[in-house]
Formats: sequence, C-alpha cells, structure tokens
Amino acid sequence: MFIRFALKAEIYFSKEIPAGSAHTIEEAIDEANNVLFRRGVPEEATPEEIGRITNWEIRGDLLLIEIFSGPYTRSHDALFRFRKNLAPKMGKTLRLGLRKIEVADYKVTFPEELDDAAIPKIPHIGEIERGEGITTVTLNVNASDLENRIPDRIVRLIQEKKDAVEYGGKGEHWELLYESPKRCTIYSDDPTQEMISRKWIKHGASRGQWVFGPQAVQLYRAFERIVIDEIITPLGYSEMIFPKLIPWEVWMKSGHAKGVYPEIYYVSTPKTRDPAYWEDIADYFKVTGEVPVDMIRDRIDGPIGGLCYAQCPPFWTFVQGETLANECLPIRVFDRSGTSHRYESGGIHGIERVDEFHRIEILFLGERKHATGAAHNLHEAFTRVFDEILELEWRCARVTPWFMAQEGLTGDTEESEAGTWDYEALLPYNGNWLEFQNVSVAGDKYPKGFNVKIQDNSECWSGCSGIGLERWTAAFLAQKGFNRENWPDRVNELVGEEKEVFRFL
Repeated sequence: MFIRFALKAEIYFSKEIPAGSAHTIEEAIDEANNVLFRRGVPEEATPEEIGRITNWEIRGDLLLIEIFSGPYTRSHDALFRFRKNLAPKMGKTLRLGLRKIEVADYKVTFPEELDDAAIPKIPHIGEIERGEGITTVTLNVNASDLENRIPDRIVRLIQEKKDAVEYGGKGEHWELLYESPKRCTIYSDDPTQEMISRKWIKHGASRGQWVFGPQAVQLYRAFERIVIDEIITPLGYSEMIFPKLIPWEVWMKSGHAKGVYPEIYYVSTPKTRDPAYWEDIADYFKVTGEVPVDMIRDRIDGPIGGLCYAQCPPFWTFVQGETLANECLPIRVFDRSGTSHRYESGGIHGIERVDEFHRIEILFLGERKHATGAAHNLHEAFTRVFDEILELEWRCARVTPWFMAQEGLTGDTEESEAGTWDYEALLPYNGNWLEFQNVSVAGDKYPKGFNVKIQDNSECWSGCSGIGLERWTAAFLAQKGFNRENWPDRVNELVGEEKEVFRFL
C-alpha cells in the first residue's frame, strides 16, 4: 500500500485546439507515459506506482488531462514533464502557444485512516474523506503551488504529524541514565515565596518577569563564576555576543519556524519615525492617560521576527555560508549577553518557569567527533559541579526531542550520538523534578540549515548547552534553603557578605 495522487489539470492554449490535433496529443501522452515519467524510477517499480496520464479531453482552447500516480513521478511532477514535452510539439505542428495551466482537482489518498491531529489546518487543505482504511485529502492548490512542490511538503507534514501521534503524543522520549546519591532534606518550602518574603525579588511589570534584588543577584553571580571557572574556562570556550532580536530568516534556517509561533514574543517596527505620524497617539495618551493600542497596531509593520527564544540560532549568521578551516576546529563559544523570552501561557510558576530569563549559552561545532566529544566533556563537568560543588540531588536522562525523532535521530546515546541530556533536580517542597540544565548534540541540523562546511569536506556537526540561572537558583534553594550554614563552602565563599541595600517601611 502506498500514497496515491490524482490530479485533474487544464492546459490552456492560445486558440482553439483543431480537431485534427488528436494524433499529436496522443503521441505526446504515449511518450510521457512510457519514457518521460519512467526516468529516475527504480526498475522494480510497478506501473501503479508511477505517474501516468489515464484520461484526456479537448474542450475548445484547453486540454483536460487526468494523471494518477503512486510514489514515483508524482502527478504534479508528471504534469510539468508533460508540459515541457507537449509545448514545442503543439507550437511546431499546430502553431499553438501554451498559455497557462490551472488545477481543476487534486486529491491525495493515504493508505490508512488518519487521525484529525495528523491533518494540518492550513488553507491548502480542502475536503477530507475517510473510509475503508483510507483517507483522501483534497488539496486547494494552483499551478504555482505545484511547481513549488507544495503537495510534497503537505504529504511530508502529514506523515510527520502522523508519526508524532504514534510516537505517543509526547514532545520527547525520556530514558534515565544517571541518578545522584540521595541527600537529606533540609528545606521543604517553595523558595520563590521565601525570596518574595525576604524582598529578594519582586514581580516585574510584565507577565512572567521578575526584578531581582542584590541578594538574588549575588547568588546568580556565584553560579556564573562556578560555570566560568569550572566549565567554560577549563574546556576552552571563548565569549561572543549573539543578537537577541531574531528575524524570520534565521528561524527559517534553524528550523524553529516549523512551530515556534505559540511561544515567542513578536517584534514589530514603526511604519515611520516621523513624529507627525505619531502625534495624535501621543496626544491621546496625554489627554486620557491610556495608550491607544488599537491605533498603534495600524501603524506598525511586521512582525519582523521575535525576541530571543532559543539562544544559539542567531550565532549561525556569523558562520553562514562559510567553510571552516580544519585548524580552527573544534569551535567552542558561549554567550551571556542578554535575556531570553518565551511566552509560557498558563505554565508560569515561581522563578523557574518564566517568560523572561537569564541564560549562559554554550555552543560547539566541528566534525562529528568534536561535537560528541564536547558534549561528553560538558556532561563530565556538570556531573562534578552538581555532585561535588553544589551538592545537589539530581538525575540525568537521555531525551530525544521530537524534532530529532522525526529526522531519524533516535536511539541510545552511543548509537545515534545526536540527542539531548536533560539534568533534573528534586524539588522537596512538591516532590517534582525540575529540568535545570541540558546538553544537546543536534547533528548536522544547523550546519546544513546555514550552509556551513568544513575545509576537508568532513560532516559538520554542532551542539549546545543552556545554563539557566533562574533554574539553578530554584533547584539550589529548594534543596539547601536560606540558612547559609547548609550551603556548600564554595557557594558561600563566592556569594560573600549578603548585601541589604533596600529597607522598606
């Protein structure tokens, strides 16, 4: 059983097709079915699997044809092979010019009854029929869509969504790899509430946002110092600054444009900086004390993209289209220059699940051995930091994010090498595990997307690791509490004397 494509197309000519032209058309169709459509097709393919014109009819100045196919020389590809062959024949023998092609009907039949979740909700999807173990989808497409291979992309998307449903409805596969020794519970309250009561933090004006006072920042900087001293410097990483406003073209190449839309903060630009264009809006606020959002919405372009969501994609514009010299590999860099933003919807909680957060992003690339080696080195460094310096109760799991699973990058660490390690810390106050760290090997996903090559033509791989300071703080305080006698010596040393700058009456 295989996917079937059924296309009805109308080919228009410059004038009415003469009645005596049938022989010319028949010859072109015979050549298409027996020669053109078989090019590049495996010899073992059956006739039902290959594109074939099954019916045709002349109606004035148009030629109506029906093309059926299986997986080889799909109907839309067959149409344009036929057009390329037919046009010169009709011009030479009948002096007819081929004017345009219109799609009368296009149906794709899948050999199974697909779940609703597998059918994308896009304008190109028309009527859906199910029955007797098949699903037939009518495509709303034109000739330009066919040339741009929209049907192929729709079929691929449906297959991806179907696989996602069969994958278990989960975003990722989880497999426990390591669990630290158990530690005594010395604190059992929600650290965020304690930080609020101590005036270490206050809610910001925007949702999922905090203002961090000096005491909280002292702890952040202590963790940052540990990261620099114990991980980044020993492993040879160099600091860079990545942009934090990400245009669509970056997310298109990184793959995030496939599904980032529900979680990003969008960025739009003014249509003009002319003060006169905005004067009435400023005046409206001066009189009413309210910002006229609806008026503003009509005067901005875009959105041109969004705020930083995943920290590493904008890095790739630095190496896009370049060939990396062998002697500079592996490349190891990091960025700590600004905030990241994710619209967490109803999932915001405490300091650990927020819309605005602070992160150190580690990025590595080179040959496959460089990427996998860097990931293992980071894993060893994180293990030592969490066990010996922060003294946390934590665990590590092998995770295959869905975007990797659908690209075949599944399996255990040693077999596939691409994938993610998630690090989770126990939160005693609720018994849950918090993901507070990760290390990912993304394979050739980003180098391919941004056309990055290596001098000797070796396969280019990359990976990254996001160090979230809010998550580290939430995990640490949830286990160690606020009595500094229970804190590890290194953390106490780096935090230093607690600074109480504000006193509220």
